[in-house]
Amino acid sequence: MTQHGQALLYVTHDGAGTSAVRSMGTAELGAAGVPVVLVPGLGAPGYLLRTLERCARSGPARLLDVPGHRDPAGRVCGDTLGALADTVARWLTDVPGGPVVLAGHSTGAQVALHAAVLRPGRVRALVLMAPTFPPRLRRFGPLLGAAFHTAVQESPGVVPAVLPSYLAAGPRRLLACARSAQADAPEEVLSRVICPVTVVGAEHDVLSPPGWVRYLAGRAVRGRAVVVRGAHAFTHRHPDATAEALNGARYAPL
Repeated sequence: MTQHGQALLYVTHDGAGTSAVRSMGTAELGAAGVPVVLVPGLGAPGYLLRTLERCARSGPARLLDVPGHRDPAGRVCGDTLGALADTVARWLTDVPGGPVVLAGHSTGAQVALHAAVLRPGRVRALVLMAPTFPPRLRRFGPLLGAAFHTAVQESPGVVPAVLPSYLAAGPRRLLACARSAQADAPEEVLSRVICPVTVVGAEHDVLSPPGWVRYLAGRAVRGRAVVVRGAHAFTHRHPDATAEALNGARYAPL
């Protein structure tokens, strides 16, 4: 019987580098099939819950809470891109089952990209949703301007979905994550990904504009671009369109 629901999966690891998962809520979502695993941007998983629920209607879906700003047991890793990618890669190694569709949003797309390079055998397909940052936004001033222009396009409903995590993280940790993402060049990493790559962007997103989305898809060995309605947080406002793109990667032939 197919089970639907919502769950956050907290990733934990010990000093020896092993990792484990403890669940909050319903641990198993969706029917049998290829799992979709979601990685949030800036450590705020709440805005991906709508997409998680939609994906679970047609197969298993999981949402990773890294670095775990609101985890009662404390954060499991540092806030920088490298620490997050290493943690997701360890999780991919230790969780049983076949390869997954690994999907990240915003800075989480960069985390997913690096994790896919670290654990290629565990990733059936990679989905980069609103991946950050195009070269012109790798300086803080232009990034602030783009963030403002994107924010005015967003649904007000996304604020309560992300604010608790942002408050728990604090500005210093959020800035550390953003700065490490700015120092990254995902266009140079994509050529090292061996699985199919789908890059999803939104028509009014200034942080990850459609031109950047199409460029990144072209850098992948097997890439395709999808542009949907909305702005940067389209995963919250348009979860059905997001899930459609994710399911396309889930069921596409290899």
